[in-house]
Amino acid sequence: MDLTLSDEDAELLRDVLDSVCRDLSYEIADTDSYEFRQDLKARRDRLRRVLDELGGPLEDRPIRRD
Repeated sequence: MDLTLSDEDAELLRDVLDSVCRDLSYEIADTDSYEFRQDLKARRDRLRRVLDELGGPLEDRPIRRD
């Protein structure tokens, strides 16, 4: 699948993906269930790959790596 985005839309998508990755990191840290934690980590990793394809986070804020 190919997706063509304007620069504005790509920036918005990068910002949203970055925010979701950060939120998932906090949710992962607060999750007691091992299986659910693994599912959340896999989801976050997939979102990070998409974010990297778009050029990475907008700001130079580190994304928490577990």
